[in-house]
Amino acid sequence: MAIKITGTGSYIPESIETNADFEQHTFLNNDGSHFKHDNTVIIEKFKSITGIGERRYASNHLNTSDLGFFAAERAIENANIDPEELDYIIVAHNFGDVKHGTIQSDTVPSVAARIKHNLQIKNPKCVAYDVLFGCPGWIEGTIQAQAFMKAGMAKKCLVIGTEALSRVVDKHDRDSMIYSDGAGATVLEVSEDENDGILSHETASFTYDEAHFLRFGKSYNTELCPDTRYIKMDGRKIYEFALTNVPKAMKECLDKSGKSIKDLKKIFIHQANEKMDEAILKRFYRLYKTEIPEHVMPMSIHKLGNSSVATVPTLLDLVLTNKLDNQELKKGDVILFASVGAGMNINAITYQY
Repeated sequence: MAIKITGTGSYIPESIETNADFEQHTFLNNDGSHFKHDNTVIIEKFKSITGIGERRYASNHLNTSDLGFFAAERAIENANIDPEELDYIIVAHNFGDVKHGTIQSDTVPSVAARIKHNLQIKNPKCVAYDVLFGCPGWIEGTIQAQAFMKAGMAKKCLVIGTEALSRVVDKHDRDSMIYSDGAGATVLEVSEDENDGILSHETASFTYDEAHFLRFGKSYNTELCPDTRYIKMDGRKIYEFALTNVPKAMKECLDKSGKSIKDLKKIFIHQANEKMDEAILKRFYRLYKTEIPEHVMPMSIHKLGNSSVATVPTLLDLVLTNKLDNQELKKGDVILFASVGAGMNINAITYQY
């Protein structure tokens, strides 16, 4: 028995925020003081580090659950299944629905329940629930889905990663330029072809010293209400943590699959920071004492930014629909999914397409 991805879908908002749109922002240090450099220098440095030139924001009338619903519809259509046959709908997000212009997160009912409602699924035995696991949420949801399937508790699952990070950023924080909105979804099914599908997985949570590297905190603008919270991160600590731990987890995952590094055709890694992803890739291949193959790591961060749980499934959908240059998947290709994020959590999946 194998667990296979039989359908993919994504929703990329139409509204484009370019780096130039941030030139009039008032960026501040964490103590509320002004930077010595003007915004042009700040933005140029940001682009050179992250690789982000533009990002997407959801329309004001849409919420996180809406984006996930759109991606889910496309994945279900791509898989050509009856949604009433789904056993689980697992939705990864971090902040629930945050309506435009408000500051309160809404997670009652759950995002998964809202998406199931919008899909008009009547079957009560289709269980819908949320996963809060930081940016690795979609991968963790996929790991949970395959566990249900291996246990004989499910045959078809829908796993969604959806986020509207533009609703929870501090506009006075330079890091606000990183985040974006979007959703990606996949349908997983049980298959009798044991040569394909999920081959192995790896997950770890580092919380002793690392739990609050990503957190909620007050605005850097001391004139704003200190009780209103925004997403905050210790970028340097996250960078060092990722470079130390993610390549190891990727290697452990690949080794458990029984596949060789020479078999690996693509690595779909969370789109957090271009330089960080490139450094992770170098350290990963260094563990095998081999060269990095050309075009092994598809990237979408340049135009889509960091949409957290949505980045990996969206990236997969873009490759499968031939929307990224020099990127394609062929039958039998061995690929690796990997992510790191708030918690701090790390996970990976080895998959044969």
